Amino acid sequence: MEHKAIKERTRATLIYDGTCPICSSTVEWIAENEKEGSFEMLPCQSEALDRRFPDVKRDNCMKAMHLVLPDGKILSGEQALPEIFKRLRRYRPVAVLFKLPGAKVLSRIFYRWFADRRYRIAHFFHLSVPKK
Repeated sequence: MEHKAIKERTRATLIYDGTCPICSSTVEWIAENEKEGSFEMLPCQSEALDRRFPDVKRDNCMKAMHLVLPDGKILSGEQALPEIFKRLRRYRPVAVLFKLPGAKVLSRIFYRWFADRRYRIAHFFHLSVPKK
């Protein structure tokens, strides 16, 4: 039981729009590439969201993914990207790119643009929510 408790304290919780085909596919890709036990995935639509993470409001969650770090710090949207990459097996070096000059501004602009259009992009590519 102690092993499970330690694992829970070291995992980050990725909160995402579970009805978005792109978001759901991305979460599957992250799960396939994560260092074992790095993430718990939780859709915004989960009934547990309000109880477990009262600071993550459902409206905000539908606008951007949220990453709750083991220490309780909450990162949203493009701020979560470097932390996600740090927890992936082969893609960890990508996190360094977010430290380059201008990377924060560019990632914020691109993330907002993409997040605001994710359903249209999914429709354009005929994507649907993956079956579990």
